[in-house]
Amino acid sequence: MSKEGKTGLFFGSFNPIHNGHLMIASYMVEFAGLDQVWFVVSPHNPLKEKSSLLPDHHRLSMVNLAIEDDRRFKSSNIEFKLPTPSYTIDTLTYLAEKYPGKTFIPILGSDNLPTLHKWKNWEALLSQYNLYIYPRQNTIPSLFDNHPSLTRVDAPLITVSSSFIRKGIAEGHDMRYFLPEKVWKYIVEMHFYARD
Repeated sequence: MSKEGKTGLFFGSFNPIHNGHLMIASYMVEFAGLDQVWFVVSPHNPLKEKSSLLPDHHRLSMVNLAIEDDRRFKSSNIEFKLPTPSYTIDTLTYLAEKYPGKTFIPILGSDNLPTLHKWKNWEALLSQYNLYIYPRQNTIPSLFDNHPSLTRVDAPLITVSSSFIRKGIAEGHDMRYFLPEKVWKYIVEMHFYARD
């Protein structure tokens, strides 16, 4: 069976999606050999607290606003339909069965590597998939730094984070230039992340 090309899977809460996410995804397509990047919106990361998350449909809506009309990108709510908490290996298994013609490549920040051994079935993940790793600030060395299943991608180091943006909004700062314009307008109209 012929493959349809390499599809990167960019997992995240996207709470909210910001320009840094789009820069990483764009780099993966333009410079790292991926044909498309899917933004997989996670309902709940098992290693993170859930309390600060906006409802799933709002985070998915912001992703759709951010990437509309860009054929390089696609949003995915696949994890909304799977048992929670969501685990990467389960999502990959499901997608591989649903789209047998695609080669899926998980995209991870380097800050995930020190805790990768805590992931469900991490051995299977590394044996069955090639992972693309982009740089993150303050990443500590890990057991996986030289693993053959990991491809280091020399993407720009993005130091802007969703938590920084949420904090800025809560403190009353104008954060419009950190986000796609339509995402910023959506956040303002919905009064997301603002303190009461």
